Amino acid sequence: MPDIRIENLRKAYGDVAVIEDLNLCMADGEFTVLVGPSGCGKSTTLRMIAGLESCTGGAILIGGRDVTRLEPRERDLAMVFQDYALYPHMNVAKNMSFALRLARYPKAEIDRRVREVAETLDLTAYLARKPAELSGGQRQRVAMGRALVRDAGTFLFDEPLSNLDAKLRGHMRAELALMSRRIRKNMIYVTHDQVEAMTLGDRIVVMRHGKIMQAGPPAELYRKPANRFVAGFIGSPTMNFLKGELVEEDGRLRVDGAGFSIPLPAERAARLQGSARRAVEVGIRPSGFTPADGPDALQLPVILAEYLGTQSIVMSEMGGARVTIELMGSEPIATGGTRMFRIEDKDVHLFDIETEQAL
Repeated sequence: MPDIRIENLRKAYGDVAVIEDLNLCMADGEFTVLVGPSGCGKSTTLRMIAGLESCTGGAILIGGRDVTRLEPRERDLAMVFQDYALYPHMNVAKNMSFALRLARYPKAEIDRRVREVAETLDLTAYLARKPAELSGGQRQRVAMGRALVRDAGTFLFDEPLSNLDAKLRGHMRAELALMSRRIRKNMIYVTHDQVEAMTLGDRIVVMRHGKIMQAGPPAELYRKPANRFVAGFIGSPTMNFLKGELVEEDGRLRVDGAGFSIPLPAERAARLQGSARRAVEVGIRPSGFTPADGPDALQLPVILAEYLGTQSIVMSEMGGARVTIELMGSEPIATGGTRMFRIEDKDVHLFDIETEQAL
């Protein structure tokens, strides 16, 4: 399987640059997810890799071969689109085998590939049906099957689950994850849904305004976000942000946030030496609030509590700012009153006010 390298990739429409100096390497057999808000350039990047959009500058290399100016059919790629793009007059078997028939593969080889892929995607019983007779999830599986029968080196997915309802989307996420483990091919997947990114990707590439904000394994982006944007984009419920200040006292550095104060351990304080009286933005994930008792615990109001069965999402307030708290447990939490919490240093993220970079 080939690796894919993007070098100084650029895309502009007239004087407006939508992709600027993009550099990225995707390893053999890796499931790479491009994620970001609408308009960040992720789909444009995918379409340039596929050859469906021209590049204004830079290069795309697949397996060391420069494919920047090659036609899509010359790149050994298969793409699954958001709208399925199935032929309504063809049954499932013919939809899946269309590219193979066009390339004049032997009939026995076509039948073998279609049968194998249909079995993998649980589509065997639907091979004689037309798209109008299928559910949304089944149509999406047919679209994936059409890509898989080609046995391409790399598979590209452009928001393939966005047209499905929430329950079916969750089911198809699991199917995609299982499929990627079975076939171990290169996969590049575009989505605006960070839950899809976290659950599917071996590596996540977070994009904003045509640039990469951070790339790495899901756990790395969640635990060590490089900047405020990544911290706020990755994680559900989203991270809480509060205004704070770094203060030195008795030789120790602490962060004073909206209504709380946390001493920083020596190693972390050493990295921030000379930052005393520096304004910062304090990030705390909803799961960073631990129920606690004692004089050092924070007493926070329960403004609203949403019960989800195995957890509750609590809306509270710290120093005039709204915060979200995630509490595990099967017992509902009553709205009103207060609860006691502790925040550990490891759960506190600090960001520079001006640059938004993590400290």
